[in-house]
Amino acid sequence: MLWLCGAGNALPQDVLPAAALHPVSPPAVIVLAPEQPVISLDRRSRYWLDLTEIRTIDQVEAAGDTVPWGLRDPGRSYDIDGKALWIQFDAVGAGAQRWFVQLASSGIDRVQFFYRGADGHWVGQEAGDTKPVSQWPLPGRFPTFELSPDAGKPVRYWLRIEHQRVDFATPIAIYDQSALLATREREQFLLGAYFGLAALIALVATANAVAYRDRSFGVYAVYVIALAAGQLAYLGVGAQHLWDQWLRWNEAATFLLPGISSAAALWFARAVTEPARYSKALDVAVWGLIAALLSAVAMDTVLMSRISFSLVMVLILVALVVVVGLILLVWIHGEDPYIRLIALGFLPVLVMSLFPIARGLNLIPASGWTRYGLSLGAVVEMPILFYALSLRGSRRREAQVRTAALSHNDPLTGLAHNRTLLQRLDSAIVRARGLKHACALLAVKISNFDAIVAEFGRETADRALVVAASLLRHAISDVDLAARVGEHEFALLLEGPMTTETAISRAQQVVASGLRSPDALPPGTTLRFHVTVALLPDRDLDAAGGLKWLLDGVKAMPPDSRKLIRPLNF
Repeated sequence: MLWLCGAGNALPQDVLPAAALHPVSPPAVIVLAPEQPVISLDRRSRYWLDLTEIRTIDQVEAAGDTVPWGLRDPGRSYDIDGKALWIQFDAVGAGAQRWFVQLASSGIDRVQFFYRGADGHWVGQEAGDTKPVSQWPLPGRFPTFELSPDAGKPVRYWLRIEHQRVDFATPIAIYDQSALLATREREQFLLGAYFGLAALIALVATANAVAYRDRSFGVYAVYVIALAAGQLAYLGVGAQHLWDQWLRWNEAATFLLPGISSAAALWFARAVTEPARYSKALDVAVWGLIAALLSAVAMDTVLMSRISFSLVMVLILVALVVVVGLILLVWIHGEDPYIRLIALGFLPVLVMSLFPIARGLNLIPASGWTRYGLSLGAVVEMPILFYALSLRGSRRREAQVRTAALSHNDPLTGLAHNRTLLQRLDSAIVRARGLKHACALLAVKISNFDAIVAEFGRETADRALVVAASLLRHAISDVDLAARVGEHEFALLLEGPMTTETAISRAQQVVASGLRSPDALPPGTTLRFHVTVALLPDRDLDAAGGLKWLLDGVKAMPPDSRKLIRPLNF
């Protein structure tokens, strides 16, 4: 696009500063050769700040060296609010390779590119937030323009840049076609991986929040979504793929969404640290900071000024400090065993977010760290925080499950109650009769239980019961059931079809497991199991009758009996 404004070919003398008397000479002509596919314009180009923002390319060209050109140094920042930054360089192509100049930042308001074609007329191209990305000369996340195809003779190029609210400090470089495509493909791959991971984490976190009614997962899902949305705007992905035609929204989103994601991060930190447990005033202060940050973001969206945006950046920095403080508070009190893991998850984002904040406050120039640092930190953060929340949720749900299971399970061993066993046994007998096969029922007694109580006390005896329960669980399959049916008596229901050989083998496994001295008991202490075994159904015995039959049999076995397994009906 050719941009021409005003008439005349010379700059008014009354607006030329005294520095125009000694302008910087044009740097050496840049030779474009395949041996150097990427060439930075640092110290290879010169700049001039148009304080009136109304100069045309014809006027700037006609002014020549009367313009106070300065050499463009690496990392230089330019405050161009209400101004226009002109950058000039000369280049000559050495072959048929296509070359492009790229400004490696998204969110630039307006960039125009000029050079004279072979016919002497201006060739103009334009990109930036004032135009949909689909209408850029080379659509993408960054403004990119193609150099003159004429090879063998030097061509002078001009860039005209408009940018508000943040200093312009964008790296500018010339790429050959292959290098540019390779860079873009690599960036798209990495960004796709990041946004794919963010979408997956947000989806699973939302599912956990709904399934388990876990508020921490719900807040985490909002935080991940807000952070990803902020990166969509900040990295230019949203303008390229999602809201190409929404120019007003794109202009606002670059500054609006990162601020909202910072407020969401503070909200999530509050949810996992629960500062109200330590101080009501601290909790109110955190809510106040969230409200202040969102209010500053709203004000900046309306005012769109450098001061309002700086206020947002300062509040984001304060929010990061508060997040660190909340984590340290819980860490010092030592009440949350997973706070170290949560702190490890927050650390990459807390560190990497300092780069875009410093860039927003005009403390450092744009670079790969300012563009991609936060995304890299988020890639490391998301799985760690999700894992930490999963551990915390499992711990809380385990307590809830234990409480809910008290009506069905023995509180000491965790095995099924007598009532639960009788219900399952009754169903198993009915099913066995219908299918004409057998199930097995084993009654197990710790025959040396009284001796353990007498020698080591009740606490050790209770540990023995827990150890016995663990051994019995390992002796059954997922479809079987272990239950505690007396003070030191247990029962195992082995669902059919069951044979005598299998039932005896399972009983032998139980007896052998008790003879190994467990670590939870005093050294040398073993559990001496006595077992009775029967195949059901048998005669007209129901569930209660069958259980009583086996318990009577195992209780009748003398404690010093050498025969540890007693079959009752085979």
